[in-house]
Amino acid sequence: MTNQPDAPLWRDGGVPVSPRFDDPYYSLENGLAETRHTFLAGNGLPERFRDGFHIAELGFGTGLNLLAALHLWRGTAQTGTLRFTSFEAFPMAADDMIRAQAAFPELAEIASELAPHWRAGAREITLPDLNFRMIAGDARETLPRWEGRADAWFLDGFSPAKNPELWGPELMEEVARHTAPSGTAATYTAAGHVRRALAAAGFEVSRAPGYGRKRHMSVARRG
Repeated sequence: MTNQPDAPLWRDGGVPVSPRFDDPYYSLENGLAETRHTFLAGNGLPERFRDGFHIAELGFGTGLNLLAALHLWRGTAQTGTLRFTSFEAFPMAADDMIRAQAAFPELAEIASELAPHWRAGAREITLPDLNFRMIAGDARETLPRWEGRADAWFLDGFSPAKNPELWGPELMEEVARHTAPSGTAATYTAAGHVRRALAAAGFEVSRAPGYGRKRHMSVARRG
């Protein structure tokens, strides 16, 4: 059963914060810059893009990562289709999602293109250059049943201290099992237990410079 949408609180000039996890959906400094640094560059993008490249994500949130990935895909004149699958237990209501995305003028054109789909309650969106699917529910239940494999993972749950369910060893094993050979993963957290769980699942894990005030982040590659 799908959970009801979470209504965020709005803090510091309009940054959405989850009342369930008491954590912002993206960086208070600059959410788009954080996404580009952590998830796009952290997964070696756009250099690895190709037709059919498949991004999977734990934690859809406001949809910012999707918009940023599609913006990069289009901005680097890729051909073919970007595939993007996101696992989200508590989808945000469409109006809140659209309000959050409006904070990033660079993404306004894409945000406007996708807004009617969110308002219609879409969980799948097909465009000439995008094949998107949101899988609603607890990822510990939905990811094991997923038949796909990702070329790149965005591990973007709320803080491991506040949302441990999205960072446990069993789920990291499922992430690895659903990663293509030489696939990658990136996350803003450098928590030791997360890095150890990724390593135990079969990833080669290393620390990298984090965004803004975050000293380190984690990147991983599947052999």
